Amino acid sequence: MEKRDISMEEQAALCVLRNTGVSVLEASLVAREALIAGRGNVKRARRCIAVGEEELRRMEKTVTFATAVEAALAARRHRRIRTCQDFRYFTQRFLSRCKGLAKRRLRAIRPDECQRYIETAFDTPRQRYKARLILSGVFGTAVKRGWCSENPVAKVEVPMVVEKPVPILSPSEIETLVSTAGAYRGGKCLAAVGMMLYAGIRPHEVARLTWEQVDLERGVIFILPQHSKTGGARCVTVHEPLRRLLENIADKTDKPICPPGWPRLWREMRQSAGWGASRPWVQDVLRHTFASYYLKKFRSYEELQCEIGHRDASLLRTRYVDMRGVGDAVAFWSAGDTKILPDGSGRI
Repeated sequence: MEKRDISMEEQAALCVLRNTGVSVLEASLVAREALIAGRGNVKRARRCIAVGEEELRRMEKTVTFATAVEAALAARRHRRIRTCQDFRYFTQRFLSRCKGLAKRRLRAIRPDECQRYIETAFDTPRQRYKARLILSGVFGTAVKRGWCSENPVAKVEVPMVVEKPVPILSPSEIETLVSTAGAYRGGKCLAAVGMMLYAGIRPHEVARLTWEQVDLERGVIFILPQHSKTGGARCVTVHEPLRRLLENIADKTDKPICPPGWPRLWREMRQSAGWGASRPWVQDVLRHTFASYYLKKFRSYEELQCEIGHRDASLLRTRYVDMRGVGDAVAFWSAGDTKILPDGSGRI
């Protein structure tokens, strides 16, 4: 190749690169990429560099997913206990089941990755539906903190959940459950079972109740806002079957309705009544049983809505009430006379 003297412009370019630590070849490659991005226009190429620099600064102003989870949990520390427990459970499952997610930079996570994380960490449509909400909450907090510019979960398709009808207990099953509750460990679980069956109180609401919230003289049970699923207070009517059950319980001091170790005792009591691996217990079956028998007798969706704490009656009409399984409504509303005997056995 013929040697030639370098031009003044080339000498100036070398002076510009001096002390930068970048070789002429490297600089020329960067310049070529910028010109390609700028479609051959120098002014546009320089704008591409400026915009890219700004975006890079924004990308660097972020945190890991694990840090974002901690911040989201801290932001929700004043929420209801159940809400915080659910948020912690779902986020920890994301972290444990999705390899590398904990250290992933938040701004770099794309919608398709969010979809993959949800499908990896959770198995059923209902779990994935809830997981999408929780994951969106993590990114929602991050957007407020300036750790990412948008919520990628908003572009993730909502999982379709097909609601299955919840069967209600038959009259014989109700009798077996109540009599077993009266016999099991001296009737320690009877009050909680009665409140779920004859008042439709949710299991986690019963677990937080104390006798101080039960007023048998006025015939009501007070559900506090911090204890309810929807965050609203309500008064639940103590109907006669429940009144008869509660009147047979001697110790009504200001202690919890449920005894210590309630989850284990409740599971063991159901097993004693015949529910187990071959006959699985359906979640919320007592609440659905109450709703069906309530509507059979009182025929009012509006009053039932207030009793069980729903914002409207739509869910009651579409999923809760199963009139096909309702037996003798008179027998249901006249039951509850379970005696707790000194030896711990019970009878109706």
